[in-house]
Amino acid sequence: MTDDKESRERILDAAHTIFLRRGTASARTQEIADEAGVNKALLHYYFGSKEALAEEVFRRAISDFFPRFFAILGSGLSLEDKVAKVVESYLDFLSSRPYLPGYVVSEMHVHPERIRAVFAERGPAPLDVITRQIDERVAAGTMRPIAIEQFVMNLVSLIVYPFVVRPALEIVLQVDGERFDAFMAERRGTLPEFFLNALRP
Repeated sequence: MTDDKESRERILDAAHTIFLRRGTASARTQEIADEAGVNKALLHYYFGSKEALAEEVFRRAISDFFPRFFAILGSGLSLEDKVAKVVESYLDFLSSRPYLPGYVVSEMHVHPERIRAVFAERGPAPLDVITRQIDERVAAGTMRPIAIEQFVMNLVSLIVYPFVVRPALEIVLQVDGERFDAFMAERRGTLPEFFLNALRP
């Protein structure tokens, strides 16, 4: 049983690596099997098809991506500390997984039913705590009114977008990969203040 589980996990890890780098459509099952060190028959035994494997990999990617975001927003931290923590956590997370955002965006466009299925299982996003904090700041006159949907969308976009369009940004900004990584590291300090300044009256 342990060997079965280990083989299955190796296949998932290999598929995760290849799908993220090349996309689901262009990846081949033989390539995944070779990466995992198993034969193609074993891959089909565990997952049946590339499509079923792709669904499992997508679930894993989403499970890595969203829960920590909502956990931070629902925590007892101050609003400022939440923004800083989200930025720090996700910049670290995405810097170590540079292909993940592009993969998730691509899969959501091609297979929107997958993201719907994941969130249908998880239920509504827990945004009541952060919504209350925003409402309190607005009532006190220390923050401009903003819908929670806009708050979340703006914060996620500012963090994720540079990773999604990284190849284009490296060309436009005329920087290599090392300098781009340095820019992203700088954003740990500059992005929270930029985001919060935009909300001040």
